Amino acid sequence: MPEEQPGSSPAERPRRRKRHWLLRIDSWIDSTVWNAGFRLAELWEEITIFFRRFHVKGWRRALFELAGEGMNLGTAGFVLLLALALPAFEETKGDWRNKGDFAVTFLDRYGNEIGHRGIIHEDSVPIDELPDHLIKAVLATEDRRFFDHFGIDFLGLARAMTENARAGGVVQGGSTLSQQLAKNLFLNNERTIERKIKEAFLSLWLEANLSKKEILRLYLDRAYMGGGTFGVAAASQFYFGKDITDVDLAESAMLAGLFKAPARYAPHVNLPAARARANEVLTNLVQGGMMSEGQVIAARRNPASVIDRQEKTAPDFFLDWAFDEVQRIARPFGQHSLIVRTTIDTGLQAAAEEAMETSLRQYGDSYRVKQGALVMIENGGAVRAMVGGRDYGESQFNRATKALRQPGSSFKVYTYAAAMEKGKTPESTIIDAPITWRGWSPQNYGRSYAGRVTLMTALAKSINTVPVRLAKDFLGTEAIADMAKAMGVETPIRTDKTMPLGTSEVTVLDQATAYAVFPAGGVQTRRHGITQILNYNGDILYDFDRDEPAPKRVLSETANADMNRMLVTIPVNGTARRAALDGGIVTGGKTGTTQAYRDAWFVGFTGNYTTAVWFGNDDYTSTNKMTGGSLPAMTFKRLMDYAHQGIELRPIPGIDNPLPRPKATEAVASAAKSEDALPPLVRPRTLSVGATKLLREIGRELREATPLSSGGRVAAL
Repeated sequence: MPEEQPGSSPAERPRRRKRHWLLRIDSWIDSTVWNAGFRLAELWEEITIFFRRFHVKGWRRALFELAGEGMNLGTAGFVLLLALALPAFEETKGDWRNKGDFAVTFLDRYGNEIGHRGIIHEDSVPIDELPDHLIKAVLATEDRRFFDHFGIDFLGLARAMTENARAGGVVQGGSTLSQQLAKNLFLNNERTIERKIKEAFLSLWLEANLSKKEILRLYLDRAYMGGGTFGVAAASQFYFGKDITDVDLAESAMLAGLFKAPARYAPHVNLPAARARANEVLTNLVQGGMMSEGQVIAARRNPASVIDRQEKTAPDFFLDWAFDEVQRIARPFGQHSLIVRTTIDTGLQAAAEEAMETSLRQYGDSYRVKQGALVMIENGGAVRAMVGGRDYGESQFNRATKALRQPGSSFKVYTYAAAMEKGKTPESTIIDAPITWRGWSPQNYGRSYAGRVTLMTALAKSINTVPVRLAKDFLGTEAIADMAKAMGVETPIRTDKTMPLGTSEVTVLDQATAYAVFPAGGVQTRRHGITQILNYNGDILYDFDRDEPAPKRVLSETANADMNRMLVTIPVNGTARRAALDGGIVTGGKTGTTQAYRDAWFVGFTGNYTTAVWFGNDDYTSTNKMTGGSLPAMTFKRLMDYAHQGIELRPIPGIDNPLPRPKATEAVASAAKSEDALPPLVRPRTLSVGATKLLREIGRELREATPLSSGGRVAAL
């Protein structure tokens, strides 16, 4: 009897069927994959045979290879250009024409008119109504091929490079009129590659979306023309007292010459320079073939004269910022012809500009620093002075509100404030010793360590390891960022491990706003530059005290008093001895110096005012070892000494018994031995602002003096 095969039982039959189907599926997969591979091989062979028909040899192959590589590089270049263009086109998302929607007259805190912003449409003259010689003068000087290029003029750029190389310096610019308009509308004057790339793409965007006449009209309406005026129509009224449609060739040449450097060639400031520049414009007209020498000879012999008026300095950086604020606040009102009462104090503004300019003229060459910015806020939040740069005519970029710079040690107050809020006191001790945090080992300025120190001593001496240790072991970087934001820093703050030492960029306005919390008793600053907005019927559309919410508490009274106790020691025996004010006025504040001496800060306060001062270079080059305790502290003192003359002094909250001030000789000797000792004074190349104004006044008085008698003797007094 044969032996029964395993699996032949009824229970085993389903399993055998299952194995059978699995084997069939496996066979199908194998055959399908093999057939697909075989078919792909056949297809590849067919493609190869097909393209062999186009196979070339010799010099033709080199051409085909170059064409192929060109296509590859072109595709990669197109993707790169698209990536570079996207940030530029982001600038066009908003209502970029909105500056033309508003016509704003600004008043200072006392009701005196200080300037205008926006375009009054009825004063904006159509291109077809402007004098032909004005249009030709502008195009001959700024962009001769304006009607021939598409936004970027490669021929003009090549010509400018050739002329500059021949002259050994910059005598011609390569930017087209469209590029200049793109900069005026969307960008700033920072000399960076990023800005130039954006400028190029935005000029192409303008050419694609506007006609040539529209671009030219916007350019003539929006350009800064010196004397606080914008646009050729306003400049014609300001300099010549006549409508733009009535200017002659000599006056048109003078106006066209202002576009390059309005502060340098403004005729009410330097008439000889303005006339010399106008003569260059007339030469450009001849060289560009737009006029003959015979047509311009009369304008050369009879140059334009201007209205005899005193130089009027407008707080232009402040007005630009205030104009942005007006547009943000007033847009829902539906009324665009407005009168705005601001917080600016023209006396303090003039003192701030003088302090900044004096510091740069005296020590700019010694420290190799070219720019500075300053913001002064009165206790209560009113911005009383703002300096956004050294010369508004040269650069309208507001370094006080838009420049993002590392604050260095001046950022440490946010770490200490967060620590005070969480229970630490100025007398709390902490170890000053080497520390490593996620592979980073910060060092102190003198590469030495003091061991166990109080927080008051650590802040006064600006010890680096202490705030890092507080962040690592006690606070965390998020708590520090939250404290900075609550105190008024609006710039986004990075929360990486280096943040406690001030590596996250802020603005000067941010710093002034945040530090003003300390003299305000720990409540929000409510920084503002506008007190009222009215229409021309006198209706109050906006009132700061009425429409803005009450300030919120940021620091407890105890934490705020502890911070003030620490900060007032810094001008006495810390890093800011040059910031100590005359007359025993109690001052608190903190210095800041960034890596490689690129930025130097001092932010300080009294019971009356808070002032933030920054010095540095637009191209981020290093200074000559300038620290926050040197030029920034000196500039702070120069302004604040003036500001506190003849006013009622307010106390700093929590400071009942001010520390004794060292004698002047002791303070100077101590500062001279410190790391912020001043470099040798370099003689300024030109007169100071004050000296220049004084000489002009003397000249004016001499012209108006009693004339000599006919006998040659001085008339009897």
